[in-house]
Amino acid sequence: MLAEKLLLNMLITLSPILLSSVLMDGKRKFNSPIVSGLLHSTAAFACMIFSYAKYDFTWDLRYVPLVIAFLYGGPVAGGMVFATIFGGRMLIGGDTVVYGLVNTVFIAIVPILLMKKFWHFAPNKRVLVTTGIGAWSLLVCYLSFTAHQSFVGDSLTLNFNIPDILIVGIIDTIAITIAAKLYEGLHERSRMKEEIQRAEKLNTLGELAASIAHEVRNPLTVVKGFLQLMQQDEKGKNYEYLSLVLSELGRAESIISDYLNFAKPKFEKIEDFSLPNVLTEVVMLLDPLAVKQGVQLESVLDSTDFHLITDRNQLKQALVNLIKNAIEATPESGKVTVCYQPSGTLANVTILDTGKGMTHEQLSRIGTLFYTTKDKGTGLGTSVSLRIIEAMNGKVSYKSELGIGTEVLMILPEGKKELMMIS
Repeated sequence: MLAEKLLLNMLITLSPILLSSVLMDGKRKFNSPIVSGLLHSTAAFACMIFSYAKYDFTWDLRYVPLVIAFLYGGPVAGGMVFATIFGGRMLIGGDTVVYGLVNTVFIAIVPILLMKKFWHFAPNKRVLVTTGIGAWSLLVCYLSFTAHQSFVGDSLTLNFNIPDILIVGIIDTIAITIAAKLYEGLHERSRMKEEIQRAEKLNTLGELAASIAHEVRNPLTVVKGFLQLMQQDEKGKNYEYLSLVLSELGRAESIISDYLNFAKPKFEKIEDFSLPNVLTEVVMLLDPLAVKQGVQLESVLDSTDFHLITDRNQLKQALVNLIKNAIEATPESGKVTVCYQPSGTLANVTILDTGKGMTHEQLSRIGTLFYTTKDKGTGLGTSVSLRIIEAMNGKVSYKSELGIGTEVLMILPEGKKELMMIS
């Protein structure tokens, strides 16, 4: 009977996640902490209703929705489930009501303390942490049960049924592990959906940018050529005007080249080179800009060499753009650090700044064409850099906090000799 009740409880605890997957995907008004809290609160209360009474205690899986709500739904959802369990236990009453309330408080403490750090863990580690907290809830319940038995003077050896507690432990662990796995699957699906949407937007914008840039650059080249011929014969005041016009035309050509590079980065010269050497060159190149801005630019490079086989100039352009952004985002007397650390066949390049930081919304828009947080930016530099790194089969990720700074992590794969042979 105990196993049947607990298996029903397990189905109840998984139902909010299944409902979220089937009914709420893509509907923002449903993907909220309040809705999550309502669903898990209902599941927790249903578990309390369909519980199994034995040894003066009620055995159920009410704490599974509590832990899941705090870790995956946040403080609002977790608080709603906590209030539901607390109020429901008082409503049910009984001789062991105090033990139930104390259990709820002690079990809730651990997920509350881990909420902020939880999403910094890797997905598999998050599942392990959730299962571990499930084990903590079982320990609390066991200690509470032992204390009650001692208080009433019953002999544990006679009244305590070992197979029953094993059934509770096994089913509880399975339920909370499956719940965590399902939530991780939903999270991964949501992330993949965002990545696909972002890639589609970038491809569309890239094609549009390429078509416009090609059409504009041809007449621009003709105009620039005739102006250069006119400048050769001009010696009067118009010479200065022509110089200014040619300078602005050169800037326009540079912007158009960025558009074309964004649409499809061209790797014209594939070569084998050392990544630490390129990083050193880029830091030396940008050091005068950092000095001018009053920013300290330093590099922390691992002594281990790491070779890439790709277009050296394109990589330098991407690095210059990203480090330049960090310098320009950092106030005077701030600091920008470029770190390099190899990890097997991958190289991790981190750019840390002590700048103004970015909000979650700004972070989500990084890499979008025309989007910039700078007053005089075009929104092209970062987009082009990300496209270059992606074309090299690398990855770029951002972390930022307002008032603290931004961290840009670039992961580049080791070069393959086959690329040199193909090129």
